[in-house]
Amino acid sequence: MNSMTGFGRGEASNATVTVVIEIKSVNNRFRDVQVRVPREYNAFESRIANLAKDAVQRGRLEISVRRTCTEGATRIVPDMKLVEQYRLAIAEVSRRLQRDPNDIPLQFILGQAGVLVAQDNDADALAEWDLVEGAVAGALADLAAMRTAEGRALARDLERHLVEMRRLCGEIDAATAGVAERLQARIRERVARLFADKLDPARIAQEAALLADKSDVSEELARLSSHCDQFDGALGLDEPVGRKLDFVLQEMHREVNTLGSKATEQSVSVRVVELKSVLERMREQAANVE
Repeated sequence: MNSMTGFGRGEASNATVTVVIEIKSVNNRFRDVQVRVPREYNAFESRIANLAKDAVQRGRLEISVRRTCTEGATRIVPDMKLVEQYRLAIAEVSRRLQRDPNDIPLQFILGQAGVLVAQDNDADALAEWDLVEGAVAGALADLAAMRTAEGRALARDLERHLVEMRRLCGEIDAATAGVAERLQARIRERVARLFADKLDPARIAQEAALLADKSDVSEELARLSSHCDQFDGALGLDEPVGRKLDFVLQEMHREVNTLGSKATEQSVSVRVVELKSVLERMREQAANVE
């Protein structure tokens, strides 16, 4: 089981270029891949996105690509239009001052801002794809390792919550034992206070049986136990299980709500509230699962 959150970094270089790929992954109901590339790698954007989609099934991925030219990949280019403007300006000043234009050294022009510009050599994008692909592979492997490690931590936490759910369900099962007899006794006591001379034991037993049937939670507890087993089994799968966990948790929430509506005794109501609290924590954690 993998988490949807993580970070990965990959780097690859040759004699002239270094490529660094950084991938940040966060929660998302679906798979969303965003790629930012330098101008030279515009043609690679869809390729990089497809590599990420093959590796990740769920989550939002933000992929950043940096390209840096190493020594030998930079050239100095003169801005000849600017040089010509300086030459004309020097010639005009020399004419007005009746001086020789050659008195102003060439170094003066070359030292002016913008005359000499450092530029990266144009990238041969097709020739650098293998480099980019290697950096992407490294970043995805790094990301997968972090997502797997966080996934193991999530699984352990969810298993603890599952143990708590089973415990509470067991306590509710024990607390509801003998509910029919207790309901009958309460009804008998109330009726005796109001209609002591018209007490009908058969009618009291019938009403108590009806109420006990309405408050019977055995089916809900059985379904909750089954859902717990399904949830536990999903935690051990070596595949994306986030959507399955979401569905099972929805079914658990439905059963717990029904338990709450049927609760007739405080001991059961208190445990239902605890169940809802555990379920909420589980839903928060499951939202991080791929």
